[in-house]
Amino acid sequence: MVTNMPNFYQPEIETASREKILEIQNEKIVKQVRHVYENVKYYRDLMDKKGVTPDDIKSVDDIKKLPFLSKDDLREAYPYGLLGTDLKNCVRIQSTSGTTGRRVVAFYTQADIDMWEECCARAIVAAGGTNEDVCHVCYGYGLFTGGPGLNGGSHKVGCLTLPMSSGNTERQIQFMMDLGSTILCCTPSYAAYIGETLAEMGYKPEDNKLKAGIFGAEPWTEEMRRSIEKSLGIKAYDIYGLTETSGPGVSFECSEQTGMHINEDHFYAEIIDPDTGETLPEGEKGELVFTSLDKEAFPLLRYRTRDICVLTRNKCSCGRTHVKMSKPMGRSDDMMIIRGVNVFPSQIEAVLLKTGYTPNYQIIVDRVNNTDTLDINVELNPEQFSDKLSIIQEMEKKLEHEMRTMLGIGSKVHLVAPKSIVRSEGKAVRVIDKRKLID
Repeated sequence: MVTNMPNFYQPEIETASREKILEIQNEKIVKQVRHVYENVKYYRDLMDKKGVTPDDIKSVDDIKKLPFLSKDDLREAYPYGLLGTDLKNCVRIQSTSGTTGRRVVAFYTQADIDMWEECCARAIVAAGGTNEDVCHVCYGYGLFTGGPGLNGGSHKVGCLTLPMSSGNTERQIQFMMDLGSTILCCTPSYAAYIGETLAEMGYKPEDNKLKAGIFGAEPWTEEMRRSIEKSLGIKAYDIYGLTETSGPGVSFECSEQTGMHINEDHFYAEIIDPDTGETLPEGEKGELVFTSLDKEAFPLLRYRTRDICVLTRNKCSCGRTHVKMSKPMGRSDDMMIIRGVNVFPSQIEAVLLKTGYTPNYQIIVDRVNNTDTLDINVELNPEQFSDKLSIIQEMEKKLEHEMRTMLGIGSKVHLVAPKSIVRSEGKAVRVIDKRKLID
């Protein structure tokens, strides 16, 4: 139930003092480490190998003594090796959408689901949601966490929930317009596609009743945010989560939009050096690591997300006191190393949107004669398109210069006709790496 305080779902927790948050975390971590040690043999073996016992963990300051978990561990332990309770206590699974190796399967007790949905409710209320809103959820449902998480959060807030799932854009728009959707939840690339389709159908941004969007599940830039906000006439909020730690709602943006508040009463965050594993101080850029403080069925300790970001405790004008994480600046495992240079897709997207191009693009990496090649296909909008080859070539040359300035290496830009890059109604496939560097 939404309280009468503005923009807070659980104000006593969301605005708690730093001392209170630490008190909650310290109490939970002691219980959680013992729970994991006693119930998860896979992690107990890692702790024994490192010479750590539950008695060594007296507060969150001691977390650095614990071993890390990685996605490789989750795949190795598949399906039941990291289960923290009897299977009869579990009521649901969710699974990653990854395409390489074994899928990661996460288990949930009813208490785990309640906690997750409360986190998503906090995100919806932070975006202005109340029980008078119509929440339009077109994240995928099923095994993917996006749909179920925001669906449950919407119910807790009391919104009229449209469980649309992904795809069938014409139906999405029909329901959006007929039922007066006010909050849109989906991937940013699909939000951009909806905005584009609405314009093609003759709608102006002011014709819909949307006021906010909650977008996540893939990287997106500030330039893309502004583009979506303009096309849909909304304020666009970021949300972050991982199947491994529950799903969306681990952190979320408030009205200040200077980072995402982490729900610290449920998740303890660290930033580490991705190469050494050393814990870095606040404000340093590094790899984000999460510990689930009260998950019962799938209680991961020191899970390496591979997302690169920064944590900050600067006072927030929204009144929330929980630590903020920056928008992920790339991933340490998805980072492309091209001719010895670290390249992130988000860098390429930032250049495209800054220079007036669409967010519809595809990166193709290959290796020819033992040399890496980088090709970037960029879709033109109808106003930019020209049938004069000389004009297109000049545009490509200018964009290649901008890319070199950002990336530090050369690339080959190919400007292609409008609508020629396949649209994604889920997570956008941005990178095709043909080098086969990983088995």
